[in-house]
Amino acid sequence: MSNNEKDVIIIEPGRAEKNYWRDLWRYRELFYFLSWRDILVRYKQTVIGIAWSVIRPVLTMVVFTIIFGKIAKLPSGNVPYPIMVFTALLPWQFFASALQDSSNSLIGNANMISKVYFPRMIVPASSIIVAFVDFLVSFILLALLMVWYRFVPSYKIIFIPLFLLMALIFSFGAGLLISALNVKYRDFKYIVPFIVQFGLYVSPVGFSSNVVPVKWRFLYSLNPMVGVIDGFRWAILGKGIDFYFTGFTLSIILIFITLAIGIWYFRKTEKTFADRI
Repeated sequence: MSNNEKDVIIIEPGRAEKNYWRDLWRYRELFYFLSWRDILVRYKQTVIGIAWSVIRPVLTMVVFTIIFGKIAKLPSGNVPYPIMVFTALLPWQFFASALQDSSNSLIGNANMISKVYFPRMIVPASSIIVAFVDFLVSFILLALLMVWYRFVPSYKIIFIPLFLLMALIFSFGAGLLISALNVKYRDFKYIVPFIVQFGLYVSPVGFSSNVVPVKWRFLYSLNPMVGVIDGFRWAILGKGIDFYFTGFTLSIILIFITLAIGIWYFRKTEKTFADRI
């Protein structure tokens, strides 16, 4: 502990309510530690860890390309079908991994939560970093795939951080909500994998949103990941990809509503975690 008084944290009744957001910053080193620990656990056997990050999206891309591209013969514009699919897999797998990891994070750190004071929001937040590392690995794979097909990405690729931020905020908000629910109702650890698997097929991963009839596009965009995935395709693929601004706006609204609900419910139930966990 530092000798400097401003670095000393005094535990007192009601501190979690009065200084919660300030404590989030003060405990940033714990956030770094938990993030680094989770990355090491995922990649402790380097070959297996990296191989899984590569094999999973590649196999998904191959299956979707065969089913939707070869058998169903759905259109992909002037873009090679594998690239169209893999571009959508980037945000989807980031969201899916972040949601699953964060939803189980409180249960996985039960011993620490029941014994030590710190803002519990750090735990689900740190678990998302592993999904970001997987995203970077997958992005390198996409670059290699584009080289293979001699496909030049659009200049709009500079907007990728915006859509990645949308996926991150949505993952964080949903992760906060489900991780808190998971403490109280342990059945959620079985529900989340189903949600992720179901969402993969109803989101425009294996196909383009352009195949959805115009009259249903707004309703289809009630899935916030539709706007994120379409945004990735628009930014990377460029030509032939329509930007559905209404759906994009709806996604932003729903993402921030999810974040607000997640923070509200997490903070409401946080003081009971140590007893329930």
